[in-house]
Amino acid sequence: MPAASVLRRAATPKKALAAAALTAATCGTLIAAGPAQAAPTEASSAQAVAKKMIGDDAQYQCFSKIVEQESHWDVNARNSSSGAYGLVQALPGSKMASAGSDWETNAATQIEWGLDYMKDRYGSACGAWDFWQTNHWY
Repeated sequence: MPAASVLRRAATPKKALAAAALTAATCGTLIAAGPAQAAPTEASSAQAVAKKMIGDDAQYQCFSKIVEQESHWDVNARNSSSGAYGLVQALPGSKMASAGSDWETNAATQIEWGLDYMKDRYGSACGAWDFWQTNHWY
């Protein structure tokens, strides 16, 4: 009996699943159950790290807006024109080594460096975001 016929005849979800497994096994196909939730993306992981490091929701929102504009939360983002690198687009990227030797790949290191830069230059992440909105860079 063709696989489609077996699946059409299954009257309940349980029977449909059993029929699909039987059909797959007969055809030599592996069926694996997927996770209940997708694994977190690199961006969502970096966002969670930043939220925890910053603590203050308003400052996190400002920081997040800058990072979204600069790198779309890509730890490996590189500006082909300027060479700026990472979440916060440090120029040169190697400046972030002052926050850790893993600056090229570690979101937490890049976030730490970025927050320090924003605090030193603009007073806060929101100060940096205010500047960014006017100039489209910070």
